[in-house]
Amino acid sequence: MRGREGEAPLPDPLAYFLTWNTYGTWLPGDERGWAEYRRGWQLPNPILELESAASMTEDACRLDLEQRREVEEQIRETCRFRDWTVHAVNCRTNHVHVVLTADYHPDEVRSQLKAWCSRRLKEFEVKRGRIKPVRHNWWAERGSQRYINDEDSLEAAILYVRDAQDMPRP
Repeated sequence: MRGREGEAPLPDPLAYFLTWNTYGTWLPGDERGWAEYRRGWQLPNPILELESAASMTEDACRLDLEQRREVEEQIRETCRFRDWTVHAVNCRTNHVHVVLTADYHPDEVRSQLKAWCSRRLKEFEVKRGRIKPVRHNWWAERGSQRYINDEDSLEAAILYVRDAQDMPRP
């Protein structure tokens, strides 16, 4: 059960819908708009985007097909190990979507998945012969989390992650 002090507790969610971006692919100030931690959606700001790009310590991370497969497999492995249920996972070139059920807070779940995926990608790059320089920053700092509280929402999230990633935007 979760809730705020003084309020009736909410039932535990059926699942979480987690998303996180690869490093440097959606910077503060981005022309698409951007989310500021604890302040919500922000309008584009080209100067802030340039400042953010200038402070990057590595190039933006774009995952190739093999890296994307490694990420998806690591997410499945981590979830099996932790006894979490993966409903859907889709790793794209610049972001990851996961719908899962877990008995931990979504921040912790996302943090664990990102950490294990980073480790897997570093090992994979060494196996591919890319010993130096192996990237240090694979992921953006945070990401988004949505609580899924009913079966219809769970089905919609699964369909979105599984089937809607390559659909053109209106």
